[in-house]
Amino acid sequence: MIALSILNIKEFMNALLCTSTFDSFLLVEGSITTFMTFQLDGHSNAGFFSPEDDAFPAVQEGYVPFSLVRPACYSLIKGKRTPASFHFVFLLSSQNKTRTVESIHAGFSPEDVAGMYLNLKYQNQQLLCTTGISCRVFTMDKSLEHGWDDMVKLFLKKHQIAFEPL
Repeated sequence: MIALSILNIKEFMNALLCTSTFDSFLLVEGSITTFMTFQLDGHSNAGFFSPEDDAFPAVQEGYVPFSLVRPACYSLIKGKRTPASFHFVFLLSSQNKTRTVESIHAGFSPEDVAGMYLNLKYQNQQLLCTTGISCRVFTMDKSLEHGWDDMVKLFLKKHQIAFEPL
């Protein structure tokens, strides 16, 4: 697990809310505090979608893709005033998790990993990004965790999101 401080919050917010940068993540949960607190439960209602819907494969995993929630989040956050705080917990989809675990070459199978997470927390004019992995097997080996941390840093660099480790 690593914690990163996002250096340019305005540019990050643009990437988060106005582009598809984070659309491939699933939203586990979130909250946005402006004049009140809005709680987001990312659990999907799979029966709402039909197999013809673009989101159908993702919602079968139990959570909605951030791409479906992003417009609502933008509506809640946009305006002249900065939100008091927000928090999002993102999860890699099964397909992306499999690709990521295999690309790290840490000796783990995708079935060993319950989830690969990215947490975003904005509070007191500071935006933090933390990583995490949930494994289904007990291990003292941190190679997969370190690999995920490195991949998140590469993801941020690729999208020109400036950060510094804490």
